[in-house]
Amino acid sequence: MEAKVLHKLQCPTWIDFEKFPRKSSGSVRFSRRMREEKRLRVLISAQMEPDIASNQRSYDSVKVSCTFNSFSASVLESGNVHAPVDEAQVLKNKSQEIEPYLSGRCIYLVGMMGSGKTTVGKILSGVLGYSFFDCDTLIEQSVDGTSVAEIFKLYGEGFFREKETEVLQKLSLMRQLVVSTGGGAVTRPINWRYMQKGISVWLDVPLEALAQRIAAVGTDSRPLLHQCESGDAYTEALNRLSTLWEERGEAYANANARVSLENIAVKLGHKDVSSLTPVTIAIEALEQIEGFLKEEDDMAIAGY
Repeated sequence: MEAKVLHKLQCPTWIDFEKFPRKSSGSVRFSRRMREEKRLRVLISAQMEPDIASNQRSYDSVKVSCTFNSFSASVLESGNVHAPVDEAQVLKNKSQEIEPYLSGRCIYLVGMMGSGKTTVGKILSGVLGYSFFDCDTLIEQSVDGTSVAEIFKLYGEGFFREKETEVLQKLSLMRQLVVSTGGGAVTRPINWRYMQKGISVWLDVPLEALAQRIAAVGTDSRPLLHQCESGDAYTEALNRLSTLWEERGEAYANANARVSLENIAVKLGHKDVSSLTPVTIAIEALEQIEGFLKEEDDMAIAGY
């Protein structure tokens, strides 16, 4: 399994990330500041490409274009991400602050289906210089390219969960990865054993927002939702998600860090979570990882 990823996102006009002023890396104890989101709607997208020769990966360059469109469900699903220029600078600065303290540990993103794990994961991997893997994609590759929906149909959920554990076991032997896990990966204790070798981050998204996202793009690729009866797409998705939440909610809380979209919206003065950009969420993920690292460091000093 090669830890090699190439993410390319497109837009006009180039900017070099190195032109953004850098802050000194300082310490993981760097005080966390509340950052107010600017109204400027200049958007960027990034080309993130590993530099195999130097064994270093960087946010090589950034393209900029102007738009006033908000992020749609399809964008969150596809991973085609844009971000305001000020957000990109904050993202890079924060990643530079905490990356040395990660010590190469992998980051595992957990959360309900549709929570944006793949989109946020690609952003984090690019800015940290990590490689990105999606567990569902690796499972599909291990079954000769069979889609997740077909795997459920042909072999059942039990078979899929076994493959999921196999994938997590292999990934746990590697370093410098950001991993997007399946929504149900948290239900098996053995999976947590593998993820505990790294840092787990829960993307906590309100069920209503998840239902809206999923209803907008359809449930064909989501076997646990595609079984719903015909009817209003949003209502059906919300009902099924509510059932899954009852089964998994407590398990998500085992994660080392929690990224609550509701909390982010309150901090930034948004009425709901739908206006949050994936980069804003990635910044909060880094903030929460920093908090976990500080707590871990405090416990080590205290001798626990």
